[in-house]
Amino acid sequence: MKFKETSIPGAFILSPERHEDDRGYFARAFCETEFADAGITFHPVQSNVSYNRSAYTLRGMHFHAPPFEEAKLVRCSAGRLFDVAVDLRPHSPAFRKWIGVELSRNNGRSFFIPPGCAHGFLTLEDETEVFYQMSPAFVPGHDRGFHWNDPTIAIDWPGFPRVISEKDQMLKEIN
Repeated sequence: MKFKETSIPGAFILSPERHEDDRGYFARAFCETEFADAGITFHPVQSNVSYNRSAYTLRGMHFHAPPFEEAKLVRCSAGRLFDVAVDLRPHSPAFRKWIGVELSRNNGRSFFIPPGCAHGFLTLEDETEVFYQMSPAFVPGHDRGFHWNDPTIAIDWPGFPRVISEKDQMLKEIN
């Protein structure tokens, strides 16, 4: 795996090192040792799948309140999406800054989002599936969020969402 640092401390874009032959390819999606060599401590304890029927489905912006912040390793197993992390750590030099990365089955990239960041995505194709690993496990009652179009954060989404859950529509601006 190749780790590319981003402007959010602790957030990385990972590219697979594919070993190809006439069958297709093989690539490592996670290796605790390679993460540790890149300075990342990550012990995933939960894996989730998000299936999205329609292009321009938006999910986010979600995070967990302290002390239950989550780290996530996000990968697109089918389709294509624009994945976003927002740094919510008050002492971070990137506080309230965002990063967006395109993930797709074709490019094979993953996005590691450290604890203390919000996460959301916009699908860019129908039939998009997102697979992500988390640590620690989800703790009910500590999930939070803010509106996907918050002017304070000003995420430059690559399109306007067509499908948003009622819960995500009701999220307020960040305070």
